Amino acid sequence: MALTNATRKAVTNFLHCFNSNLLKTIGAGVLLVFLGFSWNNVSKNHPGPVAPDNDGLFLPDGFQAIVVVDSLKGQTRHIAVNSNGDIYVKARNHYLNDGYGNIALRDTDGDGKADIITPFGKYSGHTYGTAMRIHNGYLYFSSELMVYRMKLKRGQLVPDSKIDTIVIDNPPYHEHQTKPIAFDNKGHIFVGWGAGSNAGQEKNRLPGSPGVGDPNSPDKGNPWLKDHGGIWMFDANKTSQHQSDGIKYATGLRSIVAMDWDLKSKSLYTVAHGRDDFRMIWPDLYTPWQSAMEPAEEFFKVNEGMDGGWPYYYYDELKGKKLLNPEFGGDGTKEGNGAKLTQPIVAFPAHFAPNDLLFYRGKQFPSRYKSGAFVAFHGSTDRAPYPQAGFLIAFVPFKDGKPSGPWEVFADGFARVDPIVNVSNAVYRPMGLAEGPDGSLYVSDTEKGRIWRIQFKGDKKAFGVEQLAAMGNRKKTASNIKTPDEIKDNLFKDMPTASTVYATYCIACHQADGRGDGNRFPPLAQSEWVNYNTPRLINVILNGLKGPVTVKGQSYNEVMPGHGSFLSDEQVAEVLTYIKSNFNNLPEVVTPAEVSAVRKKTSNQIHE
Repeated sequence: MALTNATRKAVTNFLHCFNSNLLKTIGAGVLLVFLGFSWNNVSKNHPGPVAPDNDGLFLPDGFQAIVVVDSLKGQTRHIAVNSNGDIYVKARNHYLNDGYGNIALRDTDGDGKADIITPFGKYSGHTYGTAMRIHNGYLYFSSELMVYRMKLKRGQLVPDSKIDTIVIDNPPYHEHQTKPIAFDNKGHIFVGWGAGSNAGQEKNRLPGSPGVGDPNSPDKGNPWLKDHGGIWMFDANKTSQHQSDGIKYATGLRSIVAMDWDLKSKSLYTVAHGRDDFRMIWPDLYTPWQSAMEPAEEFFKVNEGMDGGWPYYYYDELKGKKLLNPEFGGDGTKEGNGAKLTQPIVAFPAHFAPNDLLFYRGKQFPSRYKSGAFVAFHGSTDRAPYPQAGFLIAFVPFKDGKPSGPWEVFADGFARVDPIVNVSNAVYRPMGLAEGPDGSLYVSDTEKGRIWRIQFKGDKKAFGVEQLAAMGNRKKTASNIKTPDEIKDNLFKDMPTASTVYATYCIACHQADGRGDGNRFPPLAQSEWVNYNTPRLINVILNGLKGPVTVKGQSYNEVMPGHGSFLSDEQVAEVLTYIKSNFNNLPEVVTPAEVSAVRKKTSNQIHE
């Protein structure tokens, strides 16, 4: 019996809203299974309309996009698509999502848009938790500290099984604590363990602070590498595993968010975030342009025992080699033992922020995309005074388990502005990737909670260089992708230097407009931390602050390093006067005498 779209929607809403105990008495389970088959057919046979102008996205010729859902109140991180087309979302913000960590989406009439949107799964989590994957009939997802799973039932959108805890991490929360996951074909789950440090310093992100550990002595290494900064392997079906129950599979990886297992080469891959803040921490060694261009985001083939080199080394894309970090004696030219470390198979430009990786396995796209890898780049925060970069989906063609050509721009236009002066100006930022049952590519956005479905509707046999030409041109010319000219692309070159201190030490995190990045770094604009209690603000500049803190109603949990050890009273007064006099704050002149008084009063305090 075939159901009309209207009937299907009516029955769906009835099942979704009615009392579950009463449904059992009328055989709702049987009806749900039946409808599961029907939705599966809808998803495959009715790909849905195309958004006008592909919703502003730039795609290779023959590809088209549709908006599946918009304005999810919990926003999005990673996503997964089930075999019947149901979409599962890891919510970025549990608080905005009625306290739930996940969201389930279903399109019941085949128009390409989700008409059932249901939050589910209550568990502790903040905005870093990221994983959402389907494996062997289970839905796996993560918070910053845990990896969970729930059993999926055929035809049932929201799982009602208990939440199993698969992997357990120890508090406290810290930066780069994301818990991405991937699965091999032997029953293992791989879990990323990001390090709560930028470059392994004694004092995180403090200008001039040296690194901890000896790059040439494993026995005297950086303490973060003992139980962070790498990838651990566990049993995918065992519950309540602690880190000690797993195998340390790889090390030397500062921040891992993008990770996937390639079924063809039977190998694990990751695109790791490079370190930040060369200019802010080492202004005598790196120019603003060098800081914007280094270090590369590294695409690794991860074999057991690999060492990516963090925190001792970084990869210089321009020189094509690993160099010693300045925290460990580097000066921008010293190589040390970098050549002995695992080298990236692809080096992407600095600060693109790789946040998901997907090896394409479907048949919908042209043959050149088979076996290749898509990478979602969330976009930079610290390229100033040059345009912020990334905010795109890249594609890397593969053959025999390794790249067969240079990386390509697959989808761009998410940010909606050009140039992107501050990360807060970007309207959308691509985050998660998932492949649908028909081979469509789904892309999620963190800022507005939007999800796109990208399909190929052209001639697969005719697809080639001509269809890729426009995207190749974007790679060379778009300000968020191309290599910036050191002089011409300096966005602040014609602006008066209002505050040298702000431009050197503050702009990377709080941005040129003082609005922060909306997630990691808080705004200074119209902030209660800026406009009230000046002695407290001076104390933060001098001695730093460690979260969590609430600014304008939103929680932040990054480290603000103290600047009192290298800034004079006059410099602190100057930058605070600049901040208070701009960004729509309440104007106030801060004097060196006020700074000196707070410095003396707090000289015995330690704030990191």
